[in-house]
Amino acid sequence: MAFIVTLLQFLLSLTILVVIHEFGHFLLARLFKIRVEKFYVFFNPWFSLFKYKPKNCDTTFGIGWLPVGGYVKIAGMIDESMDTEQMKHPVQDWEFRSKPAWQRFLVMIAGVTFNFILAIIIYSAISFHYGDQYIAMQDVKTGMEFSPAAKKAGFRDGDILLRADDTHLEAFNEETFRAIINAEQVTVLRDGKEVSLNMPDDLMQQIMQGNKGFANFRVPFVVDSVIAGSRAEMAGLKAKDSIISVGDSTSAYMAHCIDVFSQHKNLNLNITVMRAGVPVHLQITPDHDGKIGVYMKRINKFYPVRTKKYTFWESIPHGIQRGVKKLTGYASDMKYVFTQEGAQNLGGFISIGRLFPYPFDAEIFWEMTAYISIILAFINLLPIPGLDGGHIMFVLYEMITRKKPSQKALIRAQMIGMFLLFMLLIYVNMNDVFRLFN
Repeated sequence: MAFIVTLLQFLLSLTILVVIHEFGHFLLARLFKIRVEKFYVFFNPWFSLFKYKPKNCDTTFGIGWLPVGGYVKIAGMIDESMDTEQMKHPVQDWEFRSKPAWQRFLVMIAGVTFNFILAIIIYSAISFHYGDQYIAMQDVKTGMEFSPAAKKAGFRDGDILLRADDTHLEAFNEETFRAIINAEQVTVLRDGKEVSLNMPDDLMQQIMQGNKGFANFRVPFVVDSVIAGSRAEMAGLKAKDSIISVGDSTSAYMAHCIDVFSQHKNLNLNITVMRAGVPVHLQITPDHDGKIGVYMKRINKFYPVRTKKYTFWESIPHGIQRGVKKLTGYASDMKYVFTQEGAQNLGGFISIGRLFPYPFDAEIFWEMTAYISIILAFINLLPIPGLDGGHIMFVLYEMITRKKPSQKALIRAQMIGMFLLFMLLIYVNMNDVFRLFN
């Protein structure tokens, strides 16, 4: 059930993003009286799940069977359809190639623009409806649990993060993480005293290489519900059970328990839980993935959630600010992709799907949809043939040099770009597959 719920969320989110992105291209193309021959959600090699061409309309609307994106086929343009036959005929005034460079530029940049606008609209709506909700790190008196890479940098379990250089750290989010990664010195509260830690220059590389993240809130392992037929149910675990010891360790915090379970795949493990104030001894066997089959009580059940509310008019600039921060933050993270550790941590559809929660949470769903929209906008702007950025690159070249690239050069570039993108798609998804078996 969890897999189905997360899969449906992923497909719904992807569909929304593809429709908005391609609608941007479609709208600008029609604005400049360029014929759009196809508008497809998902790709349709060999056959389509659905297609419909309205009467007196040049566009066929359809749904493909391969859920890796979507496309609009614009007449007189060399795109992912690789329809070069059309380019052999005389130029028509309703074709993309007949239009001035500035119009072609706007058509190509419309997709990423619409994705960014969508993200801003979602962030503004979230700000207005939910406000900014977060758990202040200073409220979590048990502090954080750190990964081996973070401990190597000097952090200790139980530390409370206070400052990164002179930046006060309030909530534990990606902005906090970036501040720590880029800081020369991080100050923590340890045993009631402030301690300053000097950060290594390669902290991000160490974290990626360790593949254990940076840190998590230190919270008890309390069972919210037990999955039917799971190892936990067979062992006798029940809702509201709180693990107080696992194996030889009396540390019962969530991150530690998860780590011990992952180290005992298909091995018997003794645990002790507190049930209605009485300790109960059980034996459990984590499955081949190191999972026991429970949903844990969320952190907001243990610590207070702070909320900053926004009026309708306040939510709009706040949404814009969030969108810009997400975009610039993601762009700054791209430098790590070109490291060995970064390349190994790239993920595909499985990694993206795991961003969505089970059970369904509307706020998290829209947060993830907005963030993926930002990512889609950024990636599509990369100057790689086959992406919008590749087409924009050639149009800008034409606008600057006043020379139009030859059709032969465009076709060759498109073929190379599509091949590279296909190889990248295989690589990132194989990373996901390998991680499933490690």
